Amino acid sequence: MLPDLPYPALHATYGGIWLASPGGEVRGIGRGEAAARAAETPMIVLNAAVTASRLGIADFSGLDLLELFAFVHPARFAVPTPAGLARALDLPPPVDDARASLFLIEAARALLGRMARPEEWPEAYGAYNSAQSLARLRWPWAGPIGQILKSPTQSERGLFARLPEWDEANARPQPRSVRLDEQEVLDRLGTLVGPRAESREGQRSYATANARAFDPRAGEGRPNVVLAEAGTGIGKTLGYLAPASLWAEKADGAVWVSTYTKALQRQLDKETRRIFPDAAERARRVVVRKGRENYLCLLNLEDALQGGFQNRAAILAQLVARWGMYTRDGDMVGGDLPGWLPTLFRRAGSTALTDRRGECVYAGCPHYRKCFIERAARASENADIVIANHALVMILAQRRADEGQPLGRLVFDEGHHLFDAADSTFAAALTGQETIELRRWIIGPESKARGRRRGLSARLSDVASYDEEGGLAIEAAAAAATLLPADGWLGRLGESLPLGPIERLLSAVRATVYARADAQDAGYGLETDAGQPEPELIDAARPAIEALEALMRPMAKLRQRLAAVMEDGPDWLDGQARARIEGAIAGLTQRGQLVSSWIAMLARLGGPLDPDFVDWLAVDRVEGRELDIGLHRHWLDPSRPLAETVLKPAHGVLVTSATLRDGEDWSGAEARAGTVHLDNSPRHVSVPSPFDYATSAEVLVVTDLKRGDVAQLGQAYHRLIAAAGGGTLGLFTAISRLRAVHARIADRLARDGLPLYAQHVDPIDTGTLVDIFRDDPRASLLGTDALRDGVDVPGESLRLVVMEGVPWPRPTVLHAARKAAGGGSVYDDRIVRARLRQAFGRLIRSAGDRGHFVLLGAATPSRLLDAFPGGVPVLRVTLDEAIARIAGQQGAVRHTPPSVRIGSASRDFLPGLADRAHEDRHDDR
Repeated sequence: MLPDLPYPALHATYGGIWLASPGGEVRGIGRGEAAARAAETPMIVLNAAVTASRLGIADFSGLDLLELFAFVHPARFAVPTPAGLARALDLPPPVDDARASLFLIEAARALLGRMARPEEWPEAYGAYNSAQSLARLRWPWAGPIGQILKSPTQSERGLFARLPEWDEANARPQPRSVRLDEQEVLDRLGTLVGPRAESREGQRSYATANARAFDPRAGEGRPNVVLAEAGTGIGKTLGYLAPASLWAEKADGAVWVSTYTKALQRQLDKETRRIFPDAAERARRVVVRKGRENYLCLLNLEDALQGGFQNRAAILAQLVARWGMYTRDGDMVGGDLPGWLPTLFRRAGSTALTDRRGECVYAGCPHYRKCFIERAARASENADIVIANHALVMILAQRRADEGQPLGRLVFDEGHHLFDAADSTFAAALTGQETIELRRWIIGPESKARGRRRGLSARLSDVASYDEEGGLAIEAAAAAATLLPADGWLGRLGESLPLGPIERLLSAVRATVYARADAQDAGYGLETDAGQPEPELIDAARPAIEALEALMRPMAKLRQRLAAVMEDGPDWLDGQARARIEGAIAGLTQRGQLVSSWIAMLARLGGPLDPDFVDWLAVDRVEGRELDIGLHRHWLDPSRPLAETVLKPAHGVLVTSATLRDGEDWSGAEARAGTVHLDNSPRHVSVPSPFDYATSAEVLVVTDLKRGDVAQLGQAYHRLIAAAGGGTLGLFTAISRLRAVHARIADRLARDGLPLYAQHVDPIDTGTLVDIFRDDPRASLLGTDALRDGVDVPGESLRLVVMEGVPWPRPTVLHAARKAAGGGSVYDDRIVRARLRQAFGRLIRSAGDRGHFVLLGAATPSRLLDAFPGGVPVLRVTLDEAIARIAGQQGAVRHTPPSVRIGSASRDFLPGLADRAHEDRHDDR
């Protein structure tokens, strides 16, 4: 029998607020009354964080349906809207916002009803114990749940007892040398696409060309490299999974498929079901591998469950523990943990449940043999397909090459981001946040810090008692680490009271940045180049170098002693102890290289510039609040270390993307992918998109908006979204303008039944925002760079893309150096064309898609408009004309004579227009 639900339900949107009584009465109320009721009366809501934002209050303590859904159906996803929840529960969706409030009560009863029928509830196991723990934390839903779950349906074991242990496996033998036959590849492709799929010649030629990346290489350091550009609609994913899976089967080897975005990782994971339909076999043969910071740390979770977390954070820990019983792989970021769950708790502890500080104790952890991270790492050793990301693959490739076990076959999808990924991976930063993390790793928690994180002395106590030299090295490292910044360092620097040589260095960096940075950057991050440093900064660098060298010496000594202990093999060195020491050696090696890079940066201060690197000083800030301070070093050309550490040790590499060349010849793609640094030349593959862009899309450059007028910009977005009836992706180059536009138009659109969502405004993660947008054809979404690339929303849900202006690159120190080396304005133009092409690529995702791309930039140079696919009409129009064309689309693009026609995405040039645009371009930055 279901319990009574004597709670009203509140549904708040920008268009209005509705309150439903338990008896079924619905009425609209004002924001003031809603806020007052929220403070006094428990109410059912859908996403309390969003509801609080809509009401303009700091917090909302209600009965959140999403929390209840996460309890009833852990590791399941539902779009967090009334309509999305209705579909997840097989209920009729509410027809309007007013009735959505009444639906919330119906949905709550449906979820509770599922718990009342345990024989029909797949996730019943463990629910009783979880409910008891949540009741002690006074979780709002614990009362109704407790009336249903009177006792466990069966003997329930906790998460830590229920998780299976992973097993050690023999090292995989070297893959066999095979050469794929073209017909074999085509047969495998036919199996993957299915017998009913239409044969696409472009996909067939793409797949067979990609097979050459899996041929035996001709010599050491000479990998078989294929650069493949495949236009949207080719079926790129299956086009490389066909030869990859065939080679893995025939050679008994692993193929690492790397992406830049988590969205593509999820898509790839789904596509592999075509290769291995059986779930059990697929679990063995396909592994999604991410960095440690993505996975649930069982030791941190145990600490949270035993009182390490308080209030809302403790409730989140209990819900995550329940999810842990049903998760596929423990991936908390982009895996089967609903992306909206951590956002319901704002900053209440989700990051503390992962290994974000690199403080893993490895085999010293009581849950080591059940660890999700270790399980994924071991599973990847014997998998056929490993799906990872660019940064992780680069790090592992370097490590594995040093160990003589290189990653032999690599596929880089979203290859146009390979340069950016290498730029981040091979960079160095000596900052306050980096140094304090190193201090914590060595010393462990200090002062009143909570948690199970332990320093070297605790993790290696057995080594210290066995090996005197090792123990002395641990003590010396801990003593040297006290010279690194400690808690409260930012406040001390703000008051000019630094402690220790590193803090004094950072204080000098801060003073230099504030003295040299432009005042126009006030409120945001500041930076200046490291050339001609002030004497105070040079003077501070020498003691900092000495402190870092004093830390490096015992770290190197300890690494040597640990290796000696491993070689001695004492009686206490069992499998777990060996793994723990191996982990410590790996950590010491990695951090030793980091400290070495810091010393190299400081040693060059005041000396001649190294032409291979770009150095600068920075104060990272958000809305005027300082977050970090330090020195930064990037390769001028990061494709050089990419080639040395990733490409050369490999046997075969496929780099692919829909925009790999960015409309240029292959020399640009080769430079960005690093193949210019190889002794052998890559193969080139180019397969154009089968879509008829000329009849399915139109580019409109709006010419009558005043630059910098936010009110006018907001009005333009409102009218464009209204004309399209929603289905709009709005892209911004500045968060401040995004927020300003959203504040002006969200309520007006909502009153017309057109919901508007926005990054940096709605307390929802980006992936969930895209899911909501994809789910509702009348919704629109505003965002920044993260939405310009990697977002796949085919069909009616996306029919208009609006960019606020030309996406010129920010004039940072690093950008200025690369611009000077890359041809000046030609380098900038290349970046802008790539961004325009990527943004346009969001519009047409399937053969039936139709839509408009609107660029709100009167001064857009004509030379940039060849970024769009050939044949697409590119028109300069007024805002009124753009709105008329969009409103008249009705599912098909019409090509009527415009007021000014620029051409069809060609290099047509209107004399004077580009020159006038060039005069204003820097204002857009």
